[in-house]
Amino acid sequence: MRFLRRSTTDTATTDTETLDNEAVEVQAKAYTPGKGKATPKRREAEAKRRGPVAPPPTTMREAMKRNKELRKSAKSDPEYKAKQRNAAKERREKMMAGDDKYLLPRDRGPVKAYIRDLVDSRRNLLGLFMPLAILVFVALLVPYPDVQRYATLLCTVMLLGMIVEGVLSGRRIAKMVRLKFPNEVVKGTSVGWYSFIRASQIRKLRVPKPRVKAGDKV
Repeated sequence: MRFLRRSTTDTATTDTETLDNEAVEVQAKAYTPGKGKATPKRREAEAKRRGPVAPPPTTMREAMKRNKELRKSAKSDPEYKAKQRNAAKERREKMMAGDDKYLLPRDRGPVKAYIRDLVDSRRNLLGLFMPLAILVFVALLVPYPDVQRYATLLCTVMLLGMIVEGVLSGRRIAKMVRLKFPNEVVKGTSVGWYSFIRASQIRKLRVPKPRVKAGDKV
């Protein structure tokens, strides 16, 4: 009987509708609707999390006040303090090692380094300048006139000897510097004073540390 048979056209139409429905479902699952606006940049997102940006200062006083508050808040941070200590320690070590980048302007340059080596390679009477000053101070506290008299005489003689040594050493070092650096402008007074100050310091307290030992040839 014909009415019990299913039409071929009806079967094809049903299959097509089924495939279309499945395609719509897959597209609906894979489709992501737009946000309606552009994705914010990382800088903008971080600024939004931190909060609104304060307006720029209008006066110098306000700027100084704001900088003071920022420094105060930074110093209260343990990490900031640790970084500051490490940086100071590193600067100190490099300065003691004689790195020109970390030395004071008066100590920079190959000429000053050579002068320091010349001074450090010799034992100088000027190295007793600071102990002598302590001796004079102690002698003034002793309630014995004879001790004070002899201490004053000894200090006077040593000071005269230091002055003579400083003048002779300054002339010698200036001559050697001129021979070592003929293209440099070397002032005898400047070289003499720098070598005098270097020699009058206790060897262990000299900055930067001596690169040569006493008695070494420079």
